[in-house]
Amino acid sequence: MVVIENFRIALGALRANALRSSLTTLGIIIGVGAVVAVVSIVQGLQYMITSQLQGVGATYVRILPRVQFTQPGQITKPVELTWEDGLAIRSQVPEVGEITPLIFGQSMLKYRDHSYRPFAVIGANEAYQEISQQLVEHGRYVNAIDLETRRKVAVIGQTVADELGMGSDPVGKEIYVGGLPMTVIGVLEEKGRNLGFDQDDLVHVPFDTALSLFGREAGDQVQLHLQLRSTEDIEGSKDRLRRLLRRRHNLAEEQPNDFIIQTQDEILDATENVLRAVTGVVGGIVSVALLVGGIGIMNIMLVSVTERTREIGLRKAVGARKRDVLVQFLIEAVTLALAGGAVGIVFGYGLGAVAVRLIPGDLPPAHVPLWAILLAAGFSAVVGIVSGVYPAAKAATLDPIEALRYE
Repeated sequence: MVVIENFRIALGALRANALRSSLTTLGIIIGVGAVVAVVSIVQGLQYMITSQLQGVGATYVRILPRVQFTQPGQITKPVELTWEDGLAIRSQVPEVGEITPLIFGQSMLKYRDHSYRPFAVIGANEAYQEISQQLVEHGRYVNAIDLETRRKVAVIGQTVADELGMGSDPVGKEIYVGGLPMTVIGVLEEKGRNLGFDQDDLVHVPFDTALSLFGREAGDQVQLHLQLRSTEDIEGSKDRLRRLLRRRHNLAEEQPNDFIIQTQDEILDATENVLRAVTGVVGGIVSVALLVGGIGIMNIMLVSVTERTREIGLRKAVGARKRDVLVQFLIEAVTLALAGGAVGIVFGYGLGAVAVRLIPGDLPPAHVPLWAILLAAGFSAVVGIVSGVYPAAKAATLDPIEALRYE
């Protein structure tokens, strides 16, 4: 009951000096608001990236060529990673279920009197649909027969269909991709924009057709995307992939890998580390604002002790102990800090939501996890306790007779 009464007195003091209390907590409001805003944006990004990677499954693995540097500003001959490596993996690593090469390039598209350059033209085989969970809304995806017969076919995104003015049913129509006539056999399911990238602004063609478009040298630096048959021995499978590729690339024992093998968990960990680092840097910067806020609370509590010296003397004269006075002023400091923290949480969430809408790149909705709210509230309380200890101790040690004489 005593604690509740002290909180009631503290809230009354805040209301009696509303403007002063607001200015005092401004540092905490800004600090907490900035942290919550950054956390809300970062958590939204992490949720989106995690959802996408989980969509391809825990058995997803990708292999990329590693760019090797010799001296600052110089790059060695590009590392070769080819579909022949992929075929060797498919035949010699039994844990691999599906595998596809992947090459990216750009080409101008033409349909009747329309021309358009999409974000990318992707060359892959029939396994890509299963590996990436790439669904087709109309028509079908590239199949093994297309690859065996070297058919000139394409699967396009909805943005491409709209830009070329192909109407509601592009399937069966002929377009030119970099001068090659191709028949549209499918339209990809719409995915929308993601961090500024339009996922519907793509064209998929058979791997050999992509080599005809971009040149045979494009086949020397492919990405290999694959799905393992199970999650039981991912590390063992990764080690077998590494040994096979090192043997095929004639790498000596002391030479580093000229390729990168990444599992789904490793991609997620790398993403989380980057986002965690961003949050940490911003948190370190805004901690200055929290420090200023704490100093402001200490200053205003010292002023409050001076203003209420006669009140303190009266309380002690009627039997209040040092501990009672100490708790009263400490609770007032904590209440002041918590009030600033609560406003900061609301302000930070609103700031994050506005930032998501204003920052170019189609960021995902802001998301504030419960742990961020509890952390902000807890930190505000700690700031209140630390900044209120000295003023509260000063009030508790006042001599009641001298305090009653104070003018």
